[in-house]
Amino acid sequence: MRRSDREVKDSARIDEIIRMCDCCRLGLVDGDGVYIVPLNFGFKSENGRRTLYFHGAKEGKKIELIKAHPFVGFELDTNHAVTAGEKACDYSFLYSSVIGKGVAAVVEDIEEKRAALQLIMEHYSGKGGWSLPDEALEGVAVIRLEVVELSCKEHA
Repeated sequence: MRRSDREVKDSARIDEIIRMCDCCRLGLVDGDGVYIVPLNFGFKSENGRRTLYFHGAKEGKKIELIKAHPFVGFELDTNHAVTAGEKACDYSFLYSSVIGKGVAAVVEDIEEKRAALQLIMEHYSGKGGWSLPDEALEGVAVIRLEVVELSCKEHA
């Protein structure tokens, strides 16, 4: 990392930054290019392992690409603000960001899907304990991203 003075290494702070984000951009291999899709997400961190969950349609380009190339990249960012200065070079941009790699897979187990959707709902609503009937779970795809590597940077 070029700006090591902005690197965040504290695991609890990294998790806090992830929880503050409202969108995760997932980068998928698409032929000789990259397909980037913004997604709502849920998150858990247990025993030093981070997992992100996403939901969406059961068919489509995102699902096809994940099945073909499960190694993906991701990016999250938050705390955006511009600081002004007297000259153009004195302006700056404040942020917190997380960039990483991981392995994605479509979740088949109905109980894992239920738990993942609970995490997503809790992330956006602040509440848990949602009723998620089996028939609703069968109609949606849930994607698990096991984080393999990440870096976190903050300019506050």
